[in-house]
Amino acid sequence: MEIWINPACSKCRSAISVLDAEGADYTVRRYLEDVPTPDEIREVLDRLGLEPWDITRTREAVADELGVSAWPRDATSRDRWVAALAAHPALIQRPIITADDGTAVVARTEEAVRDALSRGG
Repeated sequence: MEIWINPACSKCRSAISVLDAEGADYTVRRYLEDVPTPDEIREVLDRLGLEPWDITRTREAVADELGVSAWPRDATSRDRWVAALAAHPALIQRPIITADDGTAVVARTEEAVRDALSRGG
């Protein structure tokens, strides 16, 4: 199990606290420093069952600079969104936990963290 975090994020710190309290075996990825490649982002999206716009933090300043709110949300634009997430990792919703069963969750609540744990952690 791996968790993508920004240490400055309170939801990330809360997720880590739950994992630690449950004695989970996990790896921390500080994705702002260890930036995921476009292929890694696509893999996580597949595991989440989501599209790149579903995990984009559209209220970030860089989202406004890029104008992502006006980008089409369709299959032909998917690679553009993935490229933006890879180039500007602050746009990636956090935390994301990849579970041992091949799935992933955006773990913004304690319930979501526990869901990831139930999937094998």
